[in-house]
Amino acid sequence: MGIADMAAPETILSVSNLRVRFRTLDGAVEAVKGVNIHVNAGETVAVVGESGSGKSSLARLILGLLPRKSGSVKFNGKELPPALKDRDKDDLRRIQFIYQQPDVALNPRQKVGEIIGRPVQLYFGRSPAEVKRRVAELLEQVGLPVDYAGRLSTALSGGQKQRVSIARALAAEPDLIICDEPTSALDQLVADGVLKLLKGLQDELGVAYLFITHDLGIVRRIAHRTAVMLRGEIVAQGLTPEIFAPPFHPYTERLISSVPEMRKEWLDGVLRARLNSEAVAESRTSPSV
Repeated sequence: MGIADMAAPETILSVSNLRVRFRTLDGAVEAVKGVNIHVNAGETVAVVGESGSGKSSLARLILGLLPRKSGSVKFNGKELPPALKDRDKDDLRRIQFIYQQPDVALNPRQKVGEIIGRPVQLYFGRSPAEVKRRVAELLEQVGLPVDYAGRLSTALSGGQKQRVSIARALAAEPDLIICDEPTSALDQLVADGVLKLLKGLQDELGVAYLFITHDLGIVRRIAHRTAVMLRGEIVAQGLTPEIFAPPFHPYTERLISSVPEMRKEWLDGVLRARLNSEAVAESRTSPSV
């Protein structure tokens, strides 16, 4: 098959010239300034930047949670209303959101089965028995025991709560999941498991992710394409290997240089230094002959 015969990737999310302005005590601040970005079916696009760069505001604009000043958000070629309340049920179903803090996102008074089952009933009108079966499938899909359906979310660990959040998002059978720093509140080992889960689900289901993060290690690991944000603007955008290869945008280079690098041989160096130090100390204390 030649290049001309290869089908172009299907764009499911297209954002054009998106802007939002906030009023503060010091005046108006433009938090998102003319952003253009797109996500193709089945791919992961990371939006990376330091705190205050506008990446979370961008996610909320796309979701309709913030009033936009101007710009366009299209999903599967259809213009989405700016406000979430004006979007139809299918629009709401196809774009799901995973919060940074699962404690904020999960109702502490509801059992896990209710939390995951609500989208199943809401979007698909399933019977109670069908909802129960689907909840069991989703729990297994995110690596949780089926009997967790009867537990309150407050009885779960942080990683388990985030898996419940992922299951709830999957319950709507979305085309796109927007993930806002979904592993930043978790310890490294648990976060690693959640990232592996998200990658496996993408391979299995073909779901696309817009991944908001400040962690360059995560970006390099999971993102097909990356957009770098600075003060509300995208200053670099492209395939992830190209974004993190020279020549860098100055801000991208600053982000990269701010991340400590773990050298594989670091332990050998520590041991050598310790042995040398002990040898010197021993030579100083040994009696002369």
